[in-house]
Amino acid sequence: MNVLLINGSPHAAGCTHTALSEVARMLNEERIDTELLHVGNKDIRGCIACGKCRSLGKCTFDDIVNDAAKKFENADGLVVGSPVYYASANGTLVSFLDRLFYSSPFSKRMKVGASVVSARRGGNTATFDELNKYFTISQMPVASSQYWNQVHGFTADDVRKDEEGLQIMRTLGRNIAFLIKSIALGKDAYGLPQQETHIATHFIRAER
Repeated sequence: MNVLLINGSPHAAGCTHTALSEVARMLNEERIDTELLHVGNKDIRGCIACGKCRSLGKCTFDDIVNDAAKKFENADGLVVGSPVYYASANGTLVSFLDRLFYSSPFSKRMKVGASVVSARRGGNTATFDELNKYFTISQMPVASSQYWNQVHGFTADDVRKDEEGLQIMRTLGRNIAFLIKSIALGKDAYGLPQQETHIATHFIRAER
């Protein structure tokens, strides 16, 4: 079993990394392998809605998004971490996630998802909600903790002093591990839930 963790901060060893590392440490204690991928300092453009991924099976822009998709496909869980900018996630991370989720053809159903946010002071819950939407549109169970998955601080040292925040990360790591193991047992015992043919609709109606 393994979990892919995404660091959406420009800083490789900053606040977001510190929070994700605490989650990863708990996962490792639960005998779940982890890989931490740093994307926040990469040149990642947004989706241009070209639709080429439908025929290619991957994004037409062959960068770290396609590399991450291969890791994501083989993972049992995905943890996404972001700093808070203007009460929202890092724009580079949003571009990465838009393309990762839209262009990858494999099913993400029943992979466990979790988001982690880091702020100096405010905007955490808005960013937390923003990131969780990627999971809930993909049939991914969302792992929670004893509080919203957030840490506070201006530097990594500040985060290391956020005792409650680090405890939230540890609880999150244990909960992710439990969900992954439980889903694996449930698949063996009962199989996956019945899947209906997808219905896509819109709200335009012809005038009568």
